[in-house]
Amino acid sequence: MPRKKSIRRSATRFLDDVYAIDGFLRSATPHVSDDQVSWIHEYAIIRLYREFERLVLECIVGAINNDTETISSKMGIAFPKHLTDEVCEYLVIADRYLDFRGRDGLIRLVKRFVPDDHYLVDVMKRPRYRQSLERLSALRNLAAHSGAVAKRRAKSVLQVERIGSAGTWLKREGRMQAILDSMAILATDVRRRAPY
Repeated sequence: MPRKKSIRRSATRFLDDVYAIDGFLRSATPHVSDDQVSWIHEYAIIRLYREFERLVLECIVGAINNDTETISSKMGIAFPKHLTDEVCEYLVIADRYLDFRGRDGLIRLVKRFVPDDHYLVDVMKRPRYRQSLERLSALRNLAAHSGAVAKRRAKSVLQVERIGSAGTWLKREGRMQAILDSMAILATDVRRRAPY
């Protein structure tokens, strides 16, 4: 019988990534200029978002792999009991990449593949993660694109009138640390709730 995909292992790997990003920030920032600290924070938010995307994909793939009834109930198609990780991943992203816009987009994405009462939906919908998920998405987009649309979205999410860059905002007052801490708690929540 094929092995089940371990969502717990994916959550643990993400936690390791969060701690590595935190360690990178702590070691890289003391001996550089203020502009470089901003750049370092921009890299860190992009890296955190990338690792979070990976976690989300692995969680959805794992949910399908562990119980194909999850996707059968959403798509109205009877899938075989055992699907490989690769087939599950293809069902989620086909030949594209995982893409969602903000927390609401993330919840809609997860709900496309698992029932509304699934623990992944429950974790992503928890109010305690709303702000961090919104900030993670908006600040990653600002750091990666820095265009007018990304800047407007970041200002709206952060409820500020002006913002220079994602890095300049993140480096102040423990803001990046708050996002890292929240994402670590989210991953711990997923790991605790996952059956495998």
